[in-house]
Amino acid sequence: MELLLPLADRRYRYLFAAQVIALFGTGLATVALSLLAFDLAGEEAGLVLGTAFTIKMVAYVGLAPLSAVFTERLPRRAVLVALGLVRASVALLLPFVTEIWQIYLLIFIMQAASAAFTPTFQATIPEVLPDEKTYTNALSLSRLAYDLENLLTPSVAAVILLVTSYQSLFWGTSIGFLASALLVLSVVLPSPRAKGAAPFGKRLTSGLNIYLRTPRLRGMLAIYLSVAAGGAMVIVNTVVLVQGSYGLQPGDVAIALACFGGGSMVAALVLPAVLEQVPDRVVMQAGAALMAVLMSVGTFTTGYETLLVLWALMGLGYGAAQTPSGRVLKRSSHSADRPALFAAQFALSHACWLLTYPLAGWLGAGIGLGPTFVVLAALCWLGLILSLWLWPASDREALVHSHPEMSRDDPHLSQGDRRFGRTHRHAYVIDDLHPHWPHRM
Repeated sequence: MELLLPLADRRYRYLFAAQVIALFGTGLATVALSLLAFDLAGEEAGLVLGTAFTIKMVAYVGLAPLSAVFTERLPRRAVLVALGLVRASVALLLPFVTEIWQIYLLIFIMQAASAAFTPTFQATIPEVLPDEKTYTNALSLSRLAYDLENLLTPSVAAVILLVTSYQSLFWGTSIGFLASALLVLSVVLPSPRAKGAAPFGKRLTSGLNIYLRTPRLRGMLAIYLSVAAGGAMVIVNTVVLVQGSYGLQPGDVAIALACFGGGSMVAALVLPAVLEQVPDRVVMQAGAALMAVLMSVGTFTTGYETLLVLWALMGLGYGAAQTPSGRVLKRSSHSADRPALFAAQFALSHACWLLTYPLAGWLGAGIGLGPTFVVLAALCWLGLILSLWLWPASDREALVHSHPEMSRDDPHLSQGDRRFGRTHRHAYVIDDLHPHWPHRM
């Protein structure tokens, strides 16, 4: 099966196992955190979760680019292992939380470590798997890992909750992070050297500079607004809908979240074949459109069974909108710039969640879940419309452009094809020689 081809590489196989185990632990923590919030705050659980996830996004947005600067010259394996140990340590403390403010503090520390870990991990994969097709399959496997976490972990949590309290789920989180760190420690990872010795300020903003000056990436960011609007409704308010509105049990919350993960998993399974025929842009925008439509009808959801169907279809759009993003980032950057660019993607995409998490929690508690569906649906549509406008339909990798500042015998002008004078064509990304996106020629 072609989807499994990346696993032939030992390094990727161990990294993938590390990702799956860490996500399993994270999934247990997500379920436990929802139940802890309901235990401490009752009907205000959505407000607590919205605030906790907002703190998580603040850590992601504020610290991801900064961490990329400090870790770019450090061995990636050492960085990933150290950050995994930090997250495991924090998870050990969560079972002892008795006050809401303690949730907020521990979530910030754990997610500050994740803000450094995740972009570093993501930027390592295209270096381990440089072949485009193999990398595409790896992205689908990564999406499947997230979806299996959404699908299986809540189900496992539901079984565990039959025999013990939700606090024990946090111990599973810590074990997952520890096992993940050991797997990363067992492989040798590439650590491309950063180019030159650029000033701190330039290194801090290089990823954001590449991201915001590349049209396809600006369009992808708009898609992430749609993803965050729909995803926040699911993550924050499922427990309120299921236990508050429908009067059901914690296990039913887990099943609803599993339906969302199952839909996303279906998308990840079919996308490698689809992406061989359909551009990334079309697939991602189709996923965003599906989420926008479903959020628009979500306000009419009146029963648990209907919610399960809605969440499964939402997961399908969620997976389609996100899975190709690594391919888009890879073809928009040089190898040495990828850690900074992945950190920028991590920060900017989570800035969307920074907006939608508090909206989902605070609006749900303040004006009700029906109007909250309407507001977040409007954000889904806004993201889709912005993406259609910002991301050109004719998105070519190789672009004709000129270098009027260069002498005619500059070695760079010999690259690519269609060379005449100071004008040529090659795969175009934002870098020191190409600081702006060219106008069509």
